[in-house]
Amino acid sequence: MIERKTHLDTRAISLLVACCAFWGLQQILIKTTVVEVPPLWQASIRMAGAVLLLWLWCRARGVPLFNRDGTLPGGLLAGLLFAGEFCCIYLGLQDTTASRLTVFLYTSPFWVALFLPRWAPSEQLRGWQWVGLALAFGGVMLAFSESFGHSSPRQLHGDLLALASGMLWGLTTLSIRATKLATASAEKTLFYQVAVTAAVSPFMSLALGETWGFSYSAMAWGSIAVQTVIGAFASYLTWMWLLRHYPATQMSSFTFLTPLFALAFGVMLLGEPLTLRLVLALAGVGLGIVMVNRRKAPAPDVKKAASKAA
Repeated sequence: MIERKTHLDTRAISLLVACCAFWGLQQILIKTTVVEVPPLWQASIRMAGAVLLLWLWCRARGVPLFNRDGTLPGGLLAGLLFAGEFCCIYLGLQDTTASRLTVFLYTSPFWVALFLPRWAPSEQLRGWQWVGLALAFGGVMLAFSESFGHSSPRQLHGDLLALASGMLWGLTTLSIRATKLATASAEKTLFYQVAVTAAVSPFMSLALGETWGFSYSAMAWGSIAVQTVIGAFASYLTWMWLLRHYPATQMSSFTFLTPLFALAFGVMLLGEPLTLRLVLALAGVGLGIVMVNRRKAPAPDVKKAASKAA
């Protein structure tokens, strides 16, 4: 029986912040590498590497991946949604900036918060938590609002792909929580997703006429290696484990940190200016996360029982 916690503890928060920090960097890695390595071919290499790493990990730890446990339908669904998300991300980064794509990608918590309570009533957000969620997203929008006024048709195409990727990410989370995958190991849950993506993306790459090759610069291979080992393997495995033990709606609110990390990395690595707008956005996200993750007050009868026990 999986022990599910009702709130995020220090360990969960630390892991979430670390994952969000890397995911903020990851969008920059993909954007810079897609200039040299075709997008879906890049995704194919990355996911194939992640499948191998995850298989070796499970072999070493004795985690079964191919036993019959009723998770296949949910696993295939999650895998197809995950594959769709990454196809949209890689293709979208050809037509829009990493920062804009990240804003739309992180609309995923709204899909989770809107639909997950239908299957898990305990995940229902209360009024002030919805306000916190909206405040966090508002902070993200504020951070990138300077670039929203002048959109070309090509950029709008990239933005639509980014929005689709956010929806698919949210639906992937729902499929994990609302199917038999909720009882599967974190390793098996992730294996379904990376394996299906590794199988689908090469065909998508061929359909789009991408040119395959391996003669890339050391910078490009280094980027793909980091995306594979830390991104598609370590960080996603951590996310799957967290989903099995902590409330998904509270976790999703933390993902709003990722686009702000992406902007911060832009400041540090690309010399972009640190503006007042960014500072206000960080404050909005921080306050929103606090509101979403604030613990529910005990019911009156529980308080009375506690006082009597004392």
